[in-house]
Amino acid sequence: MPKKKTGARKKAENRREREKQLRASRSTIDLAKHPCNASMECDKCQRRQKNRAFCYFCNSVQKLPICAQCGKTKCMMKSSDCVIKHAGVYSTGLAMVGAICDFCEAWVCHGRKCLSTHACACPLTDAECVECERGVWDHGGRIFSCSFCHNFLCEDDQFEHQASCQVLEAETFKCVSCNRLGQHSCLRCKACFCDDHTRSKVFKQEKGKQPPCPKCGHETQETKDLSMSTRSLKFGRQTGGEEGDGASGYDAYWKNLASDKYAGASYHDEEDEYEAEEDEEEEDEGGKDSDTESSDLFTNLNLGRTYASGYAHYEEQEN
Repeated sequence: MPKKKTGARKKAENRREREKQLRASRSTIDLAKHPCNASMECDKCQRRQKNRAFCYFCNSVQKLPICAQCGKTKCMMKSSDCVIKHAGVYSTGLAMVGAICDFCEAWVCHGRKCLSTHACACPLTDAECVECERGVWDHGGRIFSCSFCHNFLCEDDQFEHQASCQVLEAETFKCVSCNRLGQHSCLRCKACFCDDHTRSKVFKQEKGKQPPCPKCGHETQETKDLSMSTRSLKFGRQTGGEEGDGASGYDAYWKNLASDKYAGASYHDEEDEYEAEEDEEEEDEGGKDSDTESSDLFTNLNLGRTYASGYAHYEEQEN
């Protein structure tokens, strides 16, 4: 039998485990909080964009560049890590930078550690938006990661993509390899798998983690923990009903849509005509009522003998 662990040994093992987790958390920084993906406002055009060496809009150089690895704007020479020695002098601006990263297009300071490690560990190495397929050099915005499929997203498509990410490429929640209910879902392949078909010979499952996708190797999640929905055919080829000649598909869909629009337009025209007729009838009734009221007012009025009554000339002759 193995020897029983003492209290000091248990404490030492727990301390080593905590230190290991801390080192891992330092190395894996959230993409939105990484210095190479920080938000920057141009000094000249005052436009907000991703941290980069030159402004995306006016190509001007910033007065206080930010290091893409450590995030500092001033080198205070506290250690002898600097490639360019500046004893007793704080360096800022272009005196602090040492290179430009080809992946994130941001300055890297002249520290030996930053220059030697950033290019290999840059989180924006293959940062291409999964929706618009634009890279860092093709747009001025920041890069984000989808919280479901963990693909790269640009600043323009991040909300729209995440709103429609949990949609399967199937009409049911059944496993793609059999007819059983899929208990695990891959949000990159947009497919469900049962317990048997998540076991793969290519991708091995790590202890304490969800089984990987047998197609792409991405970590799957349980379907019951997600707000998954199936594919909708509202804009697909199966939406339009078959016509007399058996034609169906996009043509039928657009014909039905156009007919609905024309029907709605005719309905609105009929409503407008009906309202116009009602307004005319109300105006006619209002005019008749006003005429009768005015005639009632002047029925009992006596102006005496006037020229209009035809008796005025007799009075003139008498005079």
